[in-house]
Amino acid sequence: MILKILFTGASSFTGSWFVQELAQAGHTVVAAFRRPREAYTGIRKERVERAASCSTPFYGCPFGDESFLELLRSQPQWDLLCHHAADVENYKSPLFDPAQAFSSNTKNLPAILQLLKDKGCRTVLLTGTVFEQREGGEQNARALSPYGLSKGLTAEAFLYYTECQQMRLGKFVIPNPFGLYEEPKFTTYLAKSWLNYQTPHVACPLYIRDNIPISLLAKAYAKFALELCGFPAQSNFFAFRPSGYVETQGEFTSRFAKEMSSRFTCPCPFVLEEQTQFEEPLSRINSTPLDWQQMDWDETHFWDALARYYEAYYGRK
Repeated sequence: MILKILFTGASSFTGSWFVQELAQAGHTVVAAFRRPREAYTGIRKERVERAASCSTPFYGCPFGDESFLELLRSQPQWDLLCHHAADVENYKSPLFDPAQAFSSNTKNLPAILQLLKDKGCRTVLLTGTVFEQREGGEQNARALSPYGLSKGLTAEAFLYYTECQQMRLGKFVIPNPFGLYEEPKFTTYLAKSWLNYQTPHVACPLYIRDNIPISLLAKAYAKFALELCGFPAQSNFFAFRPSGYVETQGEFTSRFAKEMSSRFTCPCPFVLEEQTQFEEPLSRINSTPLDWQQMDWDETHFWDALARYYEAYYGRK
């Protein structure tokens, strides 16, 4: 089955990978980018260019704006909306406004769903996160942050309005992805430190988290997207919660150091600090381990490519 897909959020780390994997699976992807092409810089520009190279890009087309509605009208058919975009500006801040983000994430949603339905589309795939309410392995879990709250509220609105339109909703819940073209977060900090002969410190080694290679996550996303469009019509909601390396952050650091030390030309020491503060839940993980062999994913190839990527970007010049 070949799908005609409208994808939002392709400039993000995960989104750019998802678009590439969908295209490699043979689907026709139209990528709606929020900003004009020239507005993207740095690593985000690289991700935009990678996604645009295997899709039909539309720039200056934010979700819910008139330009987005016109894009919907301009095509004779749609099979699937992949709504991956979300308001993430200052998402780590306690002052993040979940109400404003929710409004942006769901702008003109009823009208969008009606237009999709008019074009033959009956399926929507929404991206979620383990950090929103009722995710992360606990049915009664609270949102981890105002950003997590906005994602959970967004999912509730999508579920409500797709039910009203008798459309199928899939929710793909993301844990902690890492890999090529990532935002400079934990694994980048580790690799950058080692490549500059520094010893990184891990402040929260006891948290249990679900770190997953981005290329594996992208394969899982493309597989779920295809399966979602073939699921029974009488069911309205399907969720998929793929899982990677479930372990403490200290154990993951040790795993990461072992893989990089065999590929870098420098040692990879680290210090696990004594964790006494637990401002976040001890465990936040997904529930479905992936069968890597069945998905034709090569773990060794992933680590090889990741080491080369870090050396090119963060090694001593």
